[in-house]
Amino acid sequence: MTAAFDAKALLATLTELPGVYRMLDGADKVLYVGKAKNLRKRVASYFRDHHPSPRIALMVAQVARVDTTVTRSEAEALLLENNLIKSLSPRYNILFRDDKSYPYIVLTHDQQPRLGFFRGATDRRADYFGPFPSSTAVRESIHLLQKMFRLRTCENAVFSNRTRPCLLYQIKRCSGPCVGLIDAERYAQDVQMASLFLQGRQQDVIGRLSAAMDQAAANLAFEQAAIYRDQIQSLRQVQEKQYVESDKDTDVDIVVAVDDGGMLCVNLAMVRGGRHLGDRPQFPANRADAVTTSPAEALAAFLYQHYLTHPIPTRILVNPPLADADAGEWLSGMAKRPVRVVEPRLTVQRVWVEMAEQNAHLAILARRAATFRQEARLEALCKALSLDIEEGAAARIECFDISHTQGDATVAACVVYLGDGLRKSEYRRFNIRDIQPGDDYAAIRQAVLRRYEKLLTGEGATPALILIDGGVGQVGAAISALEELGLSHLPLLGVAKGEARKPGLETLIFADGRQPVQLAPEHPGLHLIQEIRDEAHRFAISGHRARRGKAGKSSRLEEIAGVGPKRRKALVARFGGLQGILNAGIDQLTAVPGISRELAEKIYAALH
Repeated sequence: MTAAFDAKALLATLTELPGVYRMLDGADKVLYVGKAKNLRKRVASYFRDHHPSPRIALMVAQVARVDTTVTRSEAEALLLENNLIKSLSPRYNILFRDDKSYPYIVLTHDQQPRLGFFRGATDRRADYFGPFPSSTAVRESIHLLQKMFRLRTCENAVFSNRTRPCLLYQIKRCSGPCVGLIDAERYAQDVQMASLFLQGRQQDVIGRLSAAMDQAAANLAFEQAAIYRDQIQSLRQVQEKQYVESDKDTDVDIVVAVDDGGMLCVNLAMVRGGRHLGDRPQFPANRADAVTTSPAEALAAFLYQHYLTHPIPTRILVNPPLADADAGEWLSGMAKRPVRVVEPRLTVQRVWVEMAEQNAHLAILARRAATFRQEARLEALCKALSLDIEEGAAARIECFDISHTQGDATVAACVVYLGDGLRKSEYRRFNIRDIQPGDDYAAIRQAVLRRYEKLLTGEGATPALILIDGGVGQVGAAISALEELGLSHLPLLGVAKGEARKPGLETLIFADGRQPVQLAPEHPGLHLIQEIRDEAHRFAISGHRARRGKAGKSSRLEEIAGVGPKRRKALVARFGGLQGILNAGIDQLTAVPGISRELAEKIYAALH
């Protein structure tokens, strides 16, 4: 296969334009996807006598064909490369699955701006501060800002309909702008102070508050002066607790890659406005296949994949040094401004990098401990129940549960456990239809049929064990579905709730006719089953509530003639949902734009 590949003939046909190349083996399986500013030079670098990377040398030995795609720019090549890596999962690429967006703190542009948590696409209708490495970091910052500046956090639908201040006012976490307990000018000053604080300008805030406190004291407004004093003290406490702080309003990302005992972790730490906000460790999704990957290669792969979808700061501190010297140029092109990718030089920068490396080592220790615990629980389960489940990635367990309210809005959930933990990206929900309301057996049967009928066409992965949250009836319905599909050989286990639904008293029901078994409450195998079953229960309930809530908010309004999508949206925005509309009188309904008195009377009559 290798002898048949003629590298010189390939290189003679390649262009010097930017693009993406795909290396394939003799079975046409993609081994590696890469990008290039110059396709000919980049591909030629692989076919030389000696390779500094054992991983690349191993890959090149398997290459039977190289396909290329020319792009209009380097940035376009980077985007295409990232999409192909995610869709093809080549063995020799390093893939980081970090599709979740990062959270922000938002300050809206309302007349009385709202402070809140935000995740998603930003726009110009508000000011966004971040991103933050975790939702915990955002909520801690919001809590501090509430204590210091007492900005409102309630949604506009609630804010517009308050007649008296809420509990947050009573505990001094809000100044009560909803009922006019603070004038607009004073509230605007608090918003400005909060904005300066989030920009990292704490000294400016303290200076302004000190001047305001002195002025209030000179005017004998001692209560107001005391409020300013408390704000200053809170700010100084924040500064004292900030374990690493720069004297500059700096936005920096710190990215380090650590290999500890064969386990590789890339840790991203964030500094915004000079304040260290915490970090987020991440592990390559396909590390098991790319065991010879160096930390420098993993670091470069993370930078390219992460910053395609997340904000790029002006400076990125890295350790170890990058294997790809073009990374800074690529990132500058993506950001359309200079981006410096450098090693730490200043003392505070070295402290940031050392902290990130230490946290990466701790993350590896925690992941290794969790992996060992999962393996021990799976081994204990197989031994106790005489199950033949291969350990590692092949240990795929799927669990089904049903949720409904008296037969209404029935939803089935299927969650997936895969060797080292739950895989949320592979969860599935099924809206159950065309059955007798409340028939859990029929719901389980339909869900199992819909989930595994894809296996007959070669789609999806085959589970090593199927769990059914239920007793003999649910297990029988699932067996019937598998028999219809010709998949009755798949191992299946029912998990029947114990007396008073008390955890630890579950009965395990076998599909092959064996007598039911009760494991000891402290049994590791039972703990694994409980974790998977509880996650299926949570996922089913959340899906059911969403389906029921959607129907409850819209269906009754949709039945009223003259109330189209725009008017429904206006009603829900004004009153916060169907319950608020039910509580509204005709005069209140008339106040909504687009709702005449005649239509308000019709809505009121239809809902009461």
